[in-house]
Amino acid sequence: MTQNLKVERMLWAVALVMGVCPLWATHELPLVDLPQHLHLISVLHRLDDASTLYPELFARRPELTPYLGYYYAVSLLNWLLPLELANKLFLSAYVVGLPLSLAFLLRSLKRPAWPALLAVPFAYGDSFAWGFINYISALPLTLLTAGLFVRAIADAPHRLRWAIGLALSLIAVLLFHVQAFAYLGVALPFLLLTTRAPEGRGWQARRHALAGVVPGVALFIAWVGLRLGQPAEIAPGQPWKSWGPLLSEQNLAWKTFDQNKAELVPTLAGMLPDGSDLNGVYGVALVAGLGLLLAVRARFDKAPESAAVVEEGPLERWRIVGLAALALLLYFALPFDIRGYMYYLNTRYAHLAAPLVLACVPPLPKGLHRTMLALAAAAAVFAGFTLARGFSHFDDEAKNLTALIESTAPKPRVMGLIWATQSRAMTHPLFLHASTVLARARGGVTNFSFALTPHSPLKYRGEVPPSFPSEWRPDQMNWETQGRWYDHFVVRGPNPRQIFGALLDSELYIAAQSGDFWLVRKR
Repeated sequence: MTQNLKVERMLWAVALVMGVCPLWATHELPLVDLPQHLHLISVLHRLDDASTLYPELFARRPELTPYLGYYYAVSLLNWLLPLELANKLFLSAYVVGLPLSLAFLLRSLKRPAWPALLAVPFAYGDSFAWGFINYISALPLTLLTAGLFVRAIADAPHRLRWAIGLALSLIAVLLFHVQAFAYLGVALPFLLLTTRAPEGRGWQARRHALAGVVPGVALFIAWVGLRLGQPAEIAPGQPWKSWGPLLSEQNLAWKTFDQNKAELVPTLAGMLPDGSDLNGVYGVALVAGLGLLLAVRARFDKAPESAAVVEEGPLERWRIVGLAALALLLYFALPFDIRGYMYYLNTRYAHLAAPLVLACVPPLPKGLHRTMLALAAAAAVFAGFTLARGFSHFDDEAKNLTALIESTAPKPRVMGLIWATQSRAMTHPLFLHASTVLARARGGVTNFSFALTPHSPLKYRGEVPPSFPSEWRPDQMNWETQGRWYDHFVVRGPNPRQIFGALLDSELYIAAQSGDFWLVRKR
């Protein structure tokens, strides 16, 4: 191994280690939906455990669901490791996988790999903070699939190998999240038309790539048939329900172009209240901008391009630009919500578009590659350090919630009455699902679960536990029709007496208080 290669690998290693540092700087991760995800994984892992309420209330959903990938991957790791540790390892693989898969795509497109390190900050941001783990963990697989598709056309001696990998990767994308699969629905045809085979542009040279997508497409068609074949429950104005027919005007919620444009850059960060995580985004953008300026200067100076870049056709050199443009098109053109089916739809594509846009830096003279790699690594290190410092501050708040676990009985029925959902250390409503933390720790159930949704691999066996229509509106709780079913209540915001009144002197009592969290139990 040459000294230059050792230095480059060291830069990659340092940048990737710092990229995952935020995940290990705190015990409790600051993701809004994470308690729900971990609860479902716990149920999936312990569905036959009689020491929990799981066998009584939950069952596996028999049909194909596109969230199987994340839930089963972490459940398998859970056989070897505690659930929280298994989840952190999975998320670490995702953070590392994003730049590595982008590097694979860039090399497949015959471009230098160094811009892939600029993707590190985009592993976090708004979608990460909301806990859209199924979607974000599909992004590395999406980039990997695109790279495999290109190689199944351009690498004639190894087409069969790449086609098999492509088939497996595309299926994996669908099993993690259908939105990532939808992007490939436009990206792969684009690559099919713009990638040359050694034999020319004949279709015979593309048969391996086309065959590789058949299993994934067939599985997608089967899933769509099952999903759309189910009758939609139309309930205008209600959360988690359709407000009209699938693509009707009343069922689609749109953002304006100006709103999407204004939110694009903030969406890429926005986790820390002081906005310092946005500096990491600006840092990698500055490195990409410098690379663009140097490339333009080299073009005018007629400097030789990197030896790593081979001769490209007029269309091929624009493939990475086209892939980035397609992601941006989905961000600006799709609705924000398809009620009852997909939520937060177009905004999620920002986290796919951003790394692809920065990867469009043109090839540079060979001598500049290591310099740009060092700058990209420095920007990634800065972004990781900033987020790690912010994440560590969240732990103090989260410990107040987990302190209530020791006062929670086994097999609890926990209702969350969370008026104050916000964290002081982070920007998102991280305590919205606080009751689920206690329910999972003691093998119980909460008043709101993703088992209600058709994309979950689990469902309720019988009647759904009674609850107010939206977890965001605890003020709509009715004691007689909903509250009596539960034996534990997690409160944050008002004093429990403001909620329960005289019930605290008869049926209920305050079992514990930790910081601004209260645990109320039945006597």
